[in-house]
Amino acid sequence: MDEDEQRGRRDGPPHGWRNGPPWRNRRDEERGPRRPWLSTVLLTVFVLGGSTFAAHAQEGQREPLDIFARVLLVAASGLLLWRLRHPVAVVFGTSAATMVYLGAGYPYGPVFLTVALACFSAVVAGHRRAAWAALGMLWAGHVLVAHWLYRWLPPSGDPAASWGQEIVIATWMVAIVAVSELARTRREQWAREGAERAQAARRRADEERLRIARELHDVLAHSISVINVQAGVGLALLDTDPEQARTALTTIKAASKEALGEVRQVLDTLRTPGAAPRAPAPGLDRLPELIEQAAGAGLTVEVEGAPPRLAPGTDLAAFRIVQEALTNVVRHSGSRHARVRLDHDAGALRLRIDDDGPATGADAGGSGNGLAGMRERAAALGGTIEAGPRADGGFRVLAVLPLKVKPKPKEADR
Repeated sequence: MDEDEQRGRRDGPPHGWRNGPPWRNRRDEERGPRRPWLSTVLLTVFVLGGSTFAAHAQEGQREPLDIFARVLLVAASGLLLWRLRHPVAVVFGTSAATMVYLGAGYPYGPVFLTVALACFSAVVAGHRRAAWAALGMLWAGHVLVAHWLYRWLPPSGDPAASWGQEIVIATWMVAIVAVSELARTRREQWAREGAERAQAARRRADEERLRIARELHDVLAHSISVINVQAGVGLALLDTDPEQARTALTTIKAASKEALGEVRQVLDTLRTPGAAPRAPAPGLDRLPELIEQAAGAGLTVEVEGAPPRLAPGTDLAAFRIVQEALTNVVRHSGSRHARVRLDHDAGALRLRIDDDGPATGADAGGSGNGLAGMRERAAALGGTIEAGPRADGGFRVLAVLPLKVKPKPKEADR
């Protein structure tokens, strides 16, 4: 057990218990969202107070508030405690309680706020038809009471309501539905944008992971191939030609030092994302150095042509493609001679790497991560890679890289 774990045991709960024991967290998830106690209590107080004020204002026109009326108001408001877990039942329950309240002749007032909030919660939760049906039921019930059943319902002597009042109530309900639908649309849009941002972040992380994997593969494959060949030479000549063995060990030291430096640079980008690299990325200007390393591995390389001025990304991709192709010649070809040809025009750079074979194994030319990495590098720039055996023997890698790289579309435009 390390010091951090011991300190965590002394100073507080385990890391996974920051939000409580795991069994309590699982129980909370099974129960669903917490009940909105504070907002419900505040709304209940407001509805009771506002209805009392409305009763004084409508005295003689509607029935005074009694115990039954206050029970209906508290029931309509109290149902809102379950609006997050059971929005459909709550919107129908509040509509029914409000309908009974109005049918009993009690004064108009803030009781409609309970229906509005229940409808809002149901629509935002995705139960649009249930919310519309509940509001339609409430409006139809009010029309029935105000224009037909009023003769038998309190208050006594109450005349039929005007149709203008029904239009006002219908307009109020339409406004509730409109606001609820707007909130639902915005919420879905925010959720969709959040999912798109998360997907874009995962895509960028995957692209960065693949880039780092390609860099490590290209650096290590080339350097270890050189080290492997030179180590074999050193072992073979250690007794018969110590001086040549010393040269092989010197080459091993130089290759391993360079590999360690490039691996350290890749790891530094992992530790400090977004920071500028300490050393410039390799490019085709280091082609003579690459040829010298290949010569240390026993491979003679002829170069034809000169590269144009390239963008940093294209320059790095071209260097890595040549490096991987020469590494594959060292590892998979019986030929100790390779040719690198560079051609370019106004639009593209063409790299051609040939060896005369024959292949020394099943993976002639490199059929694993190396070729896949080359194709990924070329595709990222809008270029192509063709690799395969030649008709006259040997193996050829042909890369075409555009000199002008098209910018990637923004995430929002995809």
